Amino acid sequence: MGFKIQKEIFDTFPDFIAGVILLKNVDNRGEDPEVAQLLAEAEKEQTDKLSGMETFSQHPQLNAWRMAYRKFGSDPHQYRCSAEALVRRVLKGDQLRHINKLVDLYNHISLKYVLPVGGEDTDKIEGDLILDFSDGTEPFIRLGGTENEPPQKGEVVYKDNIGVVCRRWNWREGDRTKLTEETENAIIVIEALSPATYEDVETATKDLADLIEKYCGGGASFYILSKDRQST
Repeated sequence: MGFKIQKEIFDTFPDFIAGVILLKNVDNRGEDPEVAQLLAEAEKEQTDKLSGMETFSQHPQLNAWRMAYRKFGSDPHQYRCSAEALVRRVLKGDQLRHINKLVDLYNHISLKYVLPVGGEDTDKIEGDLILDFSDGTEPFIRLGGTENEPPQKGEVVYKDNIGVVCRRWNWREGDRTKLTEETENAIIVIEALSPATYEDVETATKDLADLIEKYCGGGASFYILSKDRQST
C-alpha cells in the first residue's frame, strides 16, 4: 500500500504538511499504564495552557484548520478538525477513555502538539490510500455506524479503491479501516497547516514513531510529505 496526496490538494493548500508513519507487525493488544499516564499528562498540559482561551479561533493552529474547512465548504462550527474536538473534550473536563494503544498514543501526540492525527489498518485498505477532493459518490460508513453517508462533492477526504475512510479531511473516521486491538499493520498521519512548520511535524512524527515502537513493538518508518514530496 502506498500513500499519496493529490496535487490538487497542494494547489489549494500549499502549506499543508503530513507526517506519515508506516507500521509493521505491531502488538496493539491490551492496556499499558504508562500509555494511560502519557495521555493524562497531555490532557493536563493542554488544560493548563488553553483554559484561558475565549474562542478556539484564538489558537493559531486550530484557526488554520477552521479556515481550511471553510475553504472546501464545511462550516467549522458544525464540523471540527479532530485536534479541536480533542481539545474541546479535555477543556470540558472529559477524560479521554482508553480505545487501544495506537489510538491512545496518537491522541497523546495530537494533544501535545495540537495537531490532527489519525490512523488506519492497512490490511483493510484496498489499493493506495489517497488524500483528495471527493467527487461526491464514494461510499462512507462512519465509525460505529451502519448507514452509507457519502461525502459532499468537493470535500477533502481520505479514500481507497473501495470508498472514503475519513470525511472532511480529519473530521470523522470510517468504520471499515479503523484501528483495533487486532491491528498489526497500520498507517498513522499527522497533519499540519501554517503556522505549524515542517520541523514541528517532523518532531511530532518522530516522537510518535518512537512511542509506538516502545509500547507496541514492531517496526515504524516515517516520511514527511509536502508540496515537494507528495507520496510515500
